[in-house]
Amino acid sequence: MTVRVLLADDQTLIRAGFRVLIDSAPDLTVVGEAATGREAVARARATRADVVLMDIRMPDLDGLAATREITADEDLAGVRVLILTTFEVDEYVFEALRAGASGFLGKGVEPAELLDAIRTVAAGDALLSPKATRGLIARFLAQPEPEPPATPDQLRALTEREREVLTLVATGLSNEQIAQRLVVSPLTAKTHVNRAMAKLGARDRAQLVVFAYQTGLVRADPQAQ
Repeated sequence: MTVRVLLADDQTLIRAGFRVLIDSAPDLTVVGEAATGREAVARARATRADVVLMDIRMPDLDGLAATREITADEDLAGVRVLILTTFEVDEYVFEALRAGASGFLGKGVEPAELLDAIRTVAAGDALLSPKATRGLIARFLAQPEPEPPATPDQLRALTEREREVLTLVATGLSNEQIAQRLVVSPLTAKTHVNRAMAKLGARDRAQLVVFAYQTGLVRADPQAQ
């Protein structure tokens, strides 16, 4: 099955480079491009892309606002947003996760990593590296948000193993890494992750990370800030 990708970046040369790279992969294809956030939302609706590769800084409507519109649209429930940042630890990254993005990636990433990232997000997993998650999320949890944050009481819905898995997800570990840590199969690890998502009403793994930090289940390493 071919993964359909929408490119949203205000720089033509960057979009052109991404297009050549993505189209070179047999399982990926670019189905559209957008130079502004508003165009990105419109093209997402028109193309029904599986993954939107979204730059944050764009004219008309920035990438964060565009991400919120896409993830809030029930008709686009299957569309995943992968945020591109100049720096992996960026002041906008947590806001991107809060807006509903499935992950983020630095623009200096290696070509093979970019292709793998698109596949990861398209498969429904979040792209959250330990480097980017430690310290970053807690730094922005104190900022006002329109909806009430998650509370520790909500953790009661989880089993002890599900809490353990949630903690590992929040540190940026993949299902395979969680399986190795807990000495279980990757399928079992994925099952625990999916159950935690269902019980907490999380859209994807990225929201699980936000939940873990908001409830205090996981705290940031001060040295990572």
